[in-house]
Amino acid sequence: MSIDSDQSNSPEFDENGYDGPSKSQVKRELHAIVDLTKELIEFSIEQIRQLPLDESAIRALEEAKNFKSHGAKRRQIHYAAKVLRQADVETIRQQIDTWKHGSKEQNDHLHRLELIRDRLIQSDDEVTKLIEQHPDIDIQALRSVVRATRKEQSNNAKLTADQTPQRKQYRALFQFLKDFIE
Repeated sequence: MSIDSDQSNSPEFDENGYDGPSKSQVKRELHAIVDLTKELIEFSIEQIRQLPLDESAIRALEEAKNFKSHGAKRRQIHYAAKVLRQADVETIRQQIDTWKHGSKEQNDHLHRLELIRDRLIQSDDEVTKLIEQHPDIDIQALRSVVRATRKEQSNNAKLTADQTPQRKQYRALFQFLKDFIE
């Protein structure tokens, strides 16, 4: 008999002679789950509960957050990682990325709001366009915050280099737009 036929009959090999991931690959994957666990305990329990995790994983992560002793915390992190092995790790990683960096759509939306804010400050025509696009907007509040922002910017232009410019109304206009335009 050939060696290939012995391997194919062995329960340790599949039909192509593949015997599974190497020991090093398994270790890398386990270390990645431990690193993921360390990232997870940096978030609040409310955020962790939003993840697709069973109750035992949530409890293990919550306990890991509460430990102060380095050794005990390390052991609990490894236990939580063991529990997380059955979880959908890719979905968890995507959610962590969204929490850390925000979604691309959200960032694009905020950039659009910044552009609208800058255009509103530059021109009354832009204020009129915004009112036409959004007839249910509070016109008086919009005009008031735009006027205050323009006044703030003109006062900032008069400042010397060692004085810090005021940004309160500038931020207030952005917040007004953010609250209204969703």
